[in-house]
Amino acid sequence: MSEAIKNRYEFVILFDVENGNPNGDPDAGNLPRVDPETGLGLVTDVCLKRKIRNYVELSREDASGYRIYIKDGVPLNRSDAEALAYVDVDEASIKEAKKKDPQLDEKVRDFMCRNFFDIRTFGAVMTTFVKNKLNCGQVRGPVQLGFARSIDPILPSEITITRTAITTEADAEKKNTEMGRKSIVPYGLYRAEGFISANLARKVTGFSEDDLSLLWESIINMFEHDRSAARGKMAVRELIVFRHDTELGCAPAYKLFEAVHVTRNEGVTVPRAYSDYTVTVDEAAIPEGVTCTRMI
Repeated sequence: MSEAIKNRYEFVILFDVENGNPNGDPDAGNLPRVDPETGLGLVTDVCLKRKIRNYVELSREDASGYRIYIKDGVPLNRSDAEALAYVDVDEASIKEAKKKDPQLDEKVRDFMCRNFFDIRTFGAVMTTFVKNKLNCGQVRGPVQLGFARSIDPILPSEITITRTAITTEADAEKKNTEMGRKSIVPYGLYRAEGFISANLARKVTGFSEDDLSLLWESIINMFEHDRSAARGKMAVRELIVFRHDTELGCAPAYKLFEAVHVTRNEGVTVPRAYSDYTVTVDEAAIPEGVTCTRMI
């Protein structure tokens, strides 16, 4: 595995949805998430990270150093227990082992970072053995994502659907079809912003240049292998990356984000396609020491 990254990054992701639900809200009957004050659509950072994790798991197939810690059907304790085996400690002897080796927690944390891509990238809270207080560490990851927000207000629609498969024998005697509802966003273009700290990568998780390349690959492809009828047609349209010349950075993140402009084309009142927008980067507004790359 290559050495930790040496440069700070910020990035902007633009993705869209057509006739799908990009992120259902369980508090609102799984309707697409909406900011109630502005009507703008929302997609949580947790949802985006799940797509990235899924792509890494799919593409690397649990290769050494690229396993996924937070995944379906695998209790966190099971993965944490691997760190215990690595330091040759069982649950009953954790307290005594810590007295003999004050750096035990750090060794366990480093083991988890080396083996699990998402811990090395996003961080994790790994204090799951409550009884005997195993502490694999609370890792603050170098890669952080904010909520995605749509460029224009969205108007979620509920579409009535029918199905010919009847649920029960009793219902089958009375009817031939059943009714249902499907919640969609007819069209929405969303913008998410992210941050990568080279300082945290070097000091804490070891997030490397190889990891960075995989992260960009995962973001670009995060919807390509996550198709479902509920999500409609989704695609990443732009990945705009700002690379600083130094570890701590050469400019505030907000100045870089403000250089990316997404505007509705003249004459478009209700956007229904990505071609209804124009995306530009104000090169003159990018400070010295920062390089902008449009990866899509």
